[in-house]
Amino acid sequence: MKGLLALMRREFNLAFGGGGPLLALTFYACLVALLPLAAGRNPTQLGLLGPDIAWLALALASLLSLERLFERDYEDGALELLAMGPIPLEAVSVVKALAQFLAINGPLAFAAPIAAIALGGPVSLAPMAILTGLLGGVAFAFVGGLGAALALGAKRGGLLVAIVVLPLFAPPVIFGAAALDAVRAGQSSLMALALLAAYAAAAVALSPLAMAAACRNALD
Repeated sequence: MKGLLALMRREFNLAFGGGGPLLALTFYACLVALLPLAAGRNPTQLGLLGPDIAWLALALASLLSLERLFERDYEDGALELLAMGPIPLEAVSVVKALAQFLAINGPLAFAAPIAAIALGGPVSLAPMAILTGLLGGVAFAFVGGLGAALALGAKRGGLLVAIVVLPLFAPPVIFGAAALDAVRAGQSSLMALALLAAYAAAAVALSPLAMAAACRNALD
């Protein structure tokens, strides 16, 4: 347990390095400000597209720090030491993904309602925006960790991570935006919320196994 806590502190400090949540939040704000320019100046149209734009920006902002999630440890030999240590690589992968969520995706989730309201959405969207943002953030962190592990040792790893991860980010974006659209329309958001939660749970359950296998393959 002490080893896991020490590893969590290390990963959390690394996730905050190089800008951490401030860089992600700044990038998110820039995307939210720029993407509506393509939707035109019609406030009604912008209000309809607001949740979709906010979720698309959330997914893109989550990509920023993924490349370095495993790459730093791979380059300096720390990953090999972790692989030989008492903590299984699967548990190491879970800790890295959780640190990514707490340092990057969590703050982005709490910025999501501000973005949705700024894009013309009603204030009543705020609670659902935070809830879906947190669930989506969990999915982004664990699926993104899988992409980062698969890109280990590759040239232009950031591009490879984006190619691997972006298609897998599509379901959370669809389910999260659908939940916000349902709330805005006065309909039940239970189905979209359940699908988003199921995707996040599957990512938490399966991604660490694939991350650990990808790390072992890179070390071999």
